[in-house]
Amino acid sequence: MTSKTVFLIRPRFIGLEVLAELLKDGYQVTTLVRRQEAATDLKKLGVETVLGTLADLDTISTTSASSDIVIHTATADDQPSAEAVLEGITKRAAAGKSTIYIHTSGCSKIVDQSHGAYRSEKIYEDDKPEDIDALPDSAFHRSIDLAILKSRKALGTKAKISIVLPPLIYGVGKASGRLSVQIPTMVRFAVKHGYAGYVGAGNSVWSHIHVTDLARGYLTILHWMEQESGEKVLENPYFFIENGEEHSWKACAGEIGKALHKAGKIQDPTPRGIPEDLYGDVFGEWSMTIVGENSRSRANRLRALGWKPVEKPSLESLHEDEIPALLLKEG
Repeated sequence: MTSKTVFLIRPRFIGLEVLAELLKDGYQVTTLVRRQEAATDLKKLGVETVLGTLADLDTISTTSASSDIVIHTATADDQPSAEAVLEGITKRAAAGKSTIYIHTSGCSKIVDQSHGAYRSEKIYEDDKPEDIDALPDSAFHRSIDLAILKSRKALGTKAKISIVLPPLIYGVGKASGRLSVQIPTMVRFAVKHGYAGYVGAGNSVWSHIHVTDLARGYLTILHWMEQESGEKVLENPYFFIENGEEHSWKACAGEIGKALHKAGKIQDPTPRGIPEDLYGDVFGEWSMTIVGENSRSRANRLRALGWKPVEKPSLESLHEDEIPALLLKEG
């Protein structure tokens, strides 16, 4: 049991898994939730709740200022809420109190412009922060990360701040029963249009991670940040979390085709390219970025801390967990 307080912002797919790990370790957790029903369910677990949305910046700032640890898992793309956390941390620092802040970014930040034409040889490694720092300011999620890095530098050792960059997340959440986004969206497209599709040429690859292994990674990072000095944490802000698997988007579509054909949902399991006029049924204008390019990462720092993935592999999970769960829920 620990007396440290954690403010977990809008726990959903990732956050509910992280919450389960925090509770296992005895942390006192307060969460920002939007609905009273969610607050009631969380209180049954011994979790304190604050009602609000990511737009309630005063609430986020005030709660951050009163918390030992802040973990933002709601989204990688809401800069005002991240800045509200940093405002709270700065107020806390002025009072002589240190904060640990783990912010969730994402590996869309490191995509290339291959459009699926090839498997890139470029691999980003989290023990080489200079490569990540060299990314253009226009990179996905980059503007928020830059704001965090600016505050991190200004605060120095008065706060310990890290940025986690998850890759493609898969699996059914053990704590929530929820599904991830990228692969399930491809499954829904296939059910709707009668074929398993991929964006671009389909040859690009992403690194993968099961959501429960991801959550355990957050806790490993948190424990390291608790134990290390502020100077040591300042040396490198980045952590990747991946399990060593990389699959092309065409291969993922092929497995989706096999599973849906077996389930009687499509007539032909053969995957094929999605025309641009149907990108609206994937991720719209961001389809190529999210499910078409290369994004390869290595969690060298996390593995050096003793973390290792233990959940079932991605494609096994797709056949055994995600697709059955999605078909059961959505037909």
